[in-house]
Amino acid sequence: MRIATYNVEWFNTLFDDDGQVLADEELASRRGVSRKVQLKAASVVFKVLDADAIMVVEAPDEGRERSTIKALETFARIFKLRANKALIGFANDTQQEIALLYDPQKLSAYHDPIGEKEPGPAPRFDGSFRLDLDTDASPEDVVFSKPPLEVALTVKATGKQLRLVGVHVKSKAPHGARNAAEATRISIENRRKQMAQCIWIRKRVDYHLAKNDPLIVLGDFNDGPGLDEYEKLFGRSGVEIVMGEGDVPCMFDPHARMALSRRMGARPVSSRFYIPREKRYLQALLDYIMVSPDLREYAPQWRIWHPFDDPDCYRSEVLREALLAASDHFPVTVDIDL
Repeated sequence: MRIATYNVEWFNTLFDDDGQVLADEELASRRGVSRKVQLKAASVVFKVLDADAIMVVEAPDEGRERSTIKALETFARIFKLRANKALIGFANDTQQEIALLYDPQKLSAYHDPIGEKEPGPAPRFDGSFRLDLDTDASPEDVVFSKPPLEVALTVKATGKQLRLVGVHVKSKAPHGARNAAEATRISIENRRKQMAQCIWIRKRVDYHLAKNDPLIVLGDFNDGPGLDEYEKLFGRSGVEIVMGEGDVPCMFDPHARMALSRRMGARPVSSRFYIPREKRYLQALLDYIMVSPDLREYAPQWRIWHPFDDPDCYRSEVLREALLAASDHFPVTVDIDL
């Protein structure tokens, strides 16, 4: 079985209000490509992945006039994807939903949020989480701009049940800063919020591990070991918090572990962003698939579908160009026999 996470940059802009694809020559929100080119590229990537379940990050918008499920299922039908059934959790107002696209012949799935909406030790993800963000002994209410998607998943052939938590944690970019001092302040504030969100997710992880629930946490964390200077200020990354440290049961992602063990030198990356001011690309490891200790016993195999770092992706010109045109993130997959 193959489970994937894939952040498709501004996927929403490739669909109209009726959930129909916009395969035209208008420029996409993705830099340098038309909507037709990005749409085709995304379809190639999804087709080659051939995953049983894909956590789609930046999925099409959900609202009174737009439907995430309709858009994704239309996309799957047009391009004849095996994973053709869509699932969404709590909608958000960022036009970047978190959704699951899966093969209904092999899997059954439903949104299964845990916890109460009101503040508490580990509230539901559409609620609020009270935590002292700035060490003033006064807890603040933390909320998700993109509430994680909690999925109860069943493998039809074996009856194996597991939990998926799809994540798109808030970025630390200092948007709106007018000078260097303001950028630093906003970055620290955003980092505090991000860390609080990761602590919240970790509490949900603890809940499931205590119940011996097979668990996979996957998605875009906009964070990782050694990613920026603010990690020194807070002592660790949000990814490390969610994975777990010390004597607690730990989630596992080999790419995260590799990054932790290699503070210097080459490390795996899952995204590639163009920096116009510097006229160069920046690469980072932002996308993860973390598995619980019991699932690790199944000898899962991870892969980052990087067009230059993965030899098979590089050798296929069609796939290589599709990966570059479809998004600024590359898919991450885990193959596991369930």
